[in-house]
Amino acid sequence: MTKIKVTEEHPNPPSEEKLEEQKGEAPAGSEQESQPDWEAQLKKKEEENKELYDRWLRLSAELENYKKRMEKEKSELYKFANENIIKDLLPVVDNLERALAHGKETENAQALLEGVELTHKALMTVLEKYGLTRVEALGETFDPKSHEAVMVQEDPNRPEGEVIGQMQIGYRLHNRLIRPAMVVVSKKPEADRASDGES
Repeated sequence: MTKIKVTEEHPNPPSEEKLEEQKGEAPAGSEQESQPDWEAQLKKKEEENKELYDRWLRLSAELENYKKRMEKEKSELYKFANENIIKDLLPVVDNLERALAHGKETENAQALLEGVELTHKALMTVLEKYGLTRVEALGETFDPKSHEAVMVQEDPNRPEGEVIGQMQIGYRLHNRLIRPAMVVVSKKPEADRASDGES
């Protein structure tokens, strides 16, 4: 017995040409027509976003640098706020040291000497508390960064350029030189210089 295959056919099926035409047609305002506009807008927004991000990075870096600069300036201000006061007190220290030197030469001024010594010690303690230190000079090699030569003196027993006398003590405040030491510097006698030249 022969089986018969039954197929359901669409009435009036469209031709292949008609199907191709329908595929090519798109309704007005469809997604295909709007697609290029969306892509352009997206690209524009991405560029704006990148520009805003770059600006934010620059502003953040500038703000961080500004904060660091202000912290440094504030630290420097606190560190050296007392510099003028200390410089004004230095003549007092000089006078006390002169009185000490004079009192040591006078036998009848023991009480005065002791009082001045105590005053000087107390004053130096206060100044040191605020960061004042003496510039070492005697016996050191002359250093123009810390010493001011007010006299040169021949001395055959000392190497040339050594500080052999100190007219005024120098001081630093937190490692900043606020007054150089006024010193006497040694030099070789002319005879020694001549003999060195001959040899």
